[in-house]
Amino acid sequence: MSQEKMSVANVAMLSFLGGAVLGAVVVALTTPKSGPEVREDLKALGRRAKGKVGEMSDQVGEAWTTSKDRAGQSRADLGRGMRDATEDFKRGLREATEDLRRGMHEAAADLRGRSGAPEGSSLDVKNGVSLT
Repeated sequence: MSQEKMSVANVAMLSFLGGAVLGAVVVALTTPKSGPEVREDLKALGRRAKGKVGEMSDQVGEAWTTSKDRAGQSRADLGRGMRDATEDFKRGLREATEDLRRGMHEAAADLRGRSGAPEGSSLDVKNGVSLT
């Protein structure tokens, strides 16, 4: 569950509990009961509210742990993906460089062959091709 949804859910639950407590207090105070009966009702209400708050606390703790675990897993997955992508890029760059180098050597050999230049001569490419 996203943090925003958890926040909305927590506010809703706390609002509900607050309203329930307030309603129970109003009922307890407006109902004609003796002092000991009202106190016992309020104690029971407090115990129920404490139980609900404990349940909510457990749920929030579980949600936090789950979110933290998922974030850690996502971070690890992202790191692996970045390393794999970097290695793929490097490998592709090496292959492209080697293909370019081979192509340049083949083109130079072809130019030498066409011009009759000796095998070890160098080529100077400037404003067209000239052999030196």
